[in-house]
Amino acid sequence: MKLLKHILFSFLLLVMMSSFSQCSGVPKLEKNSAIDFGDVYCQKWTSGIKKDGSGIKLFIPVTKSNKNLQLDSVYFRGKVTKLLLSQDGLHYVGIFKKTEKQSYNVIMSSDPLEEYGNETPPIPKKIPFDLKASECVVSYKENKTTKYIKIDNINEKPMLSFPSGPPQ
Repeated sequence: MKLLKHILFSFLLLVMMSSFSQCSGVPKLEKNSAIDFGDVYCQKWTSGIKKDGSGIKLFIPVTKSNKNLQLDSVYFRGKVTKLLLSQDGLHYVGIFKKTEKQSYNVIMSSDPLEEYGNETPPIPKKIPFDLKASECVVSYKENKTTKYIKIDNINEKPMLSFPSGPPQ
């Protein structure tokens, strides 16, 4: 009986350890990269039109890059967005648009059947990196493999106000 108990305990321990090893934690950051970045900076912007809102643009100048590399997205201040290549091809831009708070039509009643159609508010996704306000992580693809690199010391420039709409 003790042997059976010992085998069962060992089997359960093995199953639990293998299930935890499948969990993906924080993606691995690259120490050395074939990309050299210039002075990375961010700039808040706001528009005069309520529906266009406001946000932050993150500018990432690339001074040296391998042709096999393709910058994909950026994690910054708790959010993630796709990177866009500028028209001059010298830097990438990440646009983090601040969403307006929506008023939800919530029915509150003592009868649960009347509350049936209520929508739940969206829950923001947590990014897999613990970053300071002056740090970001850029994801890029190198030979079809996704890699991550951290950028420190991001400068914040003064806010831009656009009375007729957001920057293009």
